[in-house]
Amino acid sequence: MTRGSDFPPGLLVSAPSSGTGKTTVMLGLLRALAEDGLAVQPFKSGPDYIDPAFHAAAAGRASFNLDSWGMGEDLFFAIAAQAKGADICLAEGSMGLYDGVATLGRMGFGSSAETAKAMGWPVILVLDVGGQAQSAAATALGFAHYHPDLPFAGVILNRVASARHERLARLGMEGAGLSVLGALPRRGDLVLPERHLGLVQAAEHPDLEAAIAGYAGFLRAHVDLGAIRAAARGRAPGAAAILPPPPAQRIALAQDAAFSFTYPHLLEGWRTAGAEVLPFSPLADEAPDPHADLVWLPGGYPELHGGRIAAAARFRDGLLRHAATRPVHGECGGYMALGAALIDKAGQRHQMAGLLGLVTSYATRRLHLGYRRAVLHAAMPGHAAGAALRGHEFHYSTILDQPDPPLATVADADGAVLAETGSRRGHVTGTFFHLIAGEAR
Repeated sequence: MTRGSDFPPGLLVSAPSSGTGKTTVMLGLLRALAEDGLAVQPFKSGPDYIDPAFHAAAAGRASFNLDSWGMGEDLFFAIAAQAKGADICLAEGSMGLYDGVATLGRMGFGSSAETAKAMGWPVILVLDVGGQAQSAAATALGFAHYHPDLPFAGVILNRVASARHERLARLGMEGAGLSVLGALPRRGDLVLPERHLGLVQAAEHPDLEAAIAGYAGFLRAHVDLGAIRAAARGRAPGAAAILPPPPAQRIALAQDAAFSFTYPHLLEGWRTAGAEVLPFSPLADEAPDPHADLVWLPGGYPELHGGRIAAAARFRDGLLRHAATRPVHGECGGYMALGAALIDKAGQRHQMAGLLGLVTSYATRRLHLGYRRAVLHAAMPGHAAGAALRGHEFHYSTILDQPDPPLATVADADGAVLAETGSRRGHVTGTFFHLIAGEAR
């Protein structure tokens, strides 16, 4: 592994589809490389909210999302520049390597392949070879040559059933001219716990440190770490750009198991610009700091904690006092908590803050998933009326009532206008999408 500047080379871990084991491989590689004394900078390609916290636990360094649909080039490379000073970058892809949206954004379709090409990071393809042997090479060869200009490091064979199975799969890869960087025996215990939005949060894992250490030991025993390090390549970002500025100087940020999803690049941008982030826990019935300029309620899992949120009188009273004179913003779960009521999976209705008239139901479930482009009808913290924003929505709750004026016209990546417009009342705003970035004017 050579470095031509103070910016590290990197690799992107991807797969033909979701569910092939790439997160386990990613966490194991992050920890194993860190154990070898490297400063490893993790990234997540795409809009996933949960994986970066697992990456940070494995690498000991904050992980950031890179998203070629949701971000302009300046922001994309400003986030990539957070790797400066590390020894190696390791990014985890989303879904399959080439999966993205159907319409062209400012940079592209949001696929992991675009992230790898933008950064010059060779791809490690994690390939589930269960039920096949030499035929797996045809799949890998297709992925390696589908975009000829995409750098390709090699494959890690996953869920190998036996020594004979491994030998046959390796023969296929050798015939296709593809490097095998490792072969992982099939194990049923290497599974991270999940819930309705994917993995449980890193902070809620019953023994995350032991799990990551186990993944690292498993990867160390079955992959060629030297070959992986030698395969790392990449390019430094261009001219320095800045991360998004803070929407206020003193920001009271809800942070606990019910409110946890804020994109790391936003928090880093706020802190870098000198904003004071003041965490508080609604589940612990903590009120936001009375000296805050803004209260921000991020997404998370309020539908799993409706009773505790409804009973948090100090939290609610502090929120109401703040909203009388200063802005409050909520996104996704935070938006739901600002509403009049939340109905949980069992059909029980819980009183929320009542700052908006929104009523949502997790009992009436429907998946809402995808990129969002919003044009604001009115200002929200950090963005003026008329601004265009990019974000991502992922939840199962259904709107039963939304009586307040819409905050924005919201469309999906294909331009189809959606009913989840967000809403506003007084100093309070909320959206179902998680903000990624504002579009440059």
